[in-house]
Formats: sequence, structure tokens, C-alpha cells
Amino acid sequence: MAGVAVIGKGAITVKLDIRIGHGFDVHAFAKGRKLILGGVEVPYEMGLAGHSDADVLIHALCDALLGAAGMNDIGHHFPDSDMQYKDADSTLLLVHVMGLLREKGWGVGNVDITLMAQAPKLASYIGNMRARMAGLLQLEQDAVNIKATTTEKLGFVGRKEGIACEAVALIAKL
Repeated sequence: MAGVAVIGKGAITVKLDIRIGHGFDVHAFAKGRKLILGGVEVPYEMGLAGHSDADVLIHALCDALLGAAGMNDIGHHFPDSDMQYKDADSTLLLVHVMGLLREKGWGVGNVDITLMAQAPKLASYIGNMRARMAGLLQLEQDAVNIKATTTEKLGFVGRKEGIACEAVALIAKL
């Protein structure tokens, strides 16, 4: 059901068919793997453990998009028990999710993503991640916001045991 917004003193009623979704993912560091974030390889001594390429940013984003559309989560669509997704490039998973949204008549308005990593420092890679995500989502770069923060040396992220990511997505009926 669409939301209804009343503007002014009830003179104009606008039917808004928009939804917000939230995604969260976390992966532990693992030796012998590449670190891929937002479809971009980030030089680091370790990558992330996972069934696919463990791109924590894309996994959180897929969950946000799927959640907004009421279409379950990434594990439902790409189970880690399915060997076709072993070491899969997560950008391909995002392309598939975008196709599912389009089939249901949804388009993406904007996304806001927060990476949580004590290490490595990610600031110099954010621009490339934004460009890559904008291309995959078919959005202008200013509709894709990616930021990185530390956890001030607290928790598993602060101990440099892994990386976490949260994503929020706004979708609208086309």
C-alpha cells in the first residue's frame, strides 16, 4: 500500500509509492583473499571470508534493496549452500537484484551506505566505490553516498577482525 502525503491544508493529496529498506552485513577477515568493497579491490593484507567474494558493501546494499521491495533477503536469493555462488562476484548479485526490482516495477531513488572498518583506511577508495555503485544502480553519483568510519577500536571491527556495513535504500514505483 502506498503512503499518502497531504501538502498544505489538505488542498493537495499526493500518492507516494516509495519505500525504504535497510541492510546490514558483516564479514571476518581471512588470509589469502582479495579485499573487495563496493566492487573495488582495496589493497590490504587480508580479504573477507565468505561464500562469494564477501563484498560486505554490496551484500548490505542488496539486503536494503530487497527489503524495501518486500522480497526477502540476499541469503534467500543467493544461498551459501548453492555452489554456483562460490567465490561469485557480488556485482553480479547486485545486477540480478536490480533486475528483480525492475520486474516488480521499482526503481532506485538513492542509497546511503556506511562501512565500519578500523583497517584498512578507506577514504581514498570511496570515490571509485561510488562510481562503481552508481553505474550498477544506474544512478547519478550524487544519489550514491558511501562513507567509512572506525569503531574507535571497540568491538570486532575495532580489533581489526572484520568489516561491517549498513545500507539504506529508497525505492519508488516507476
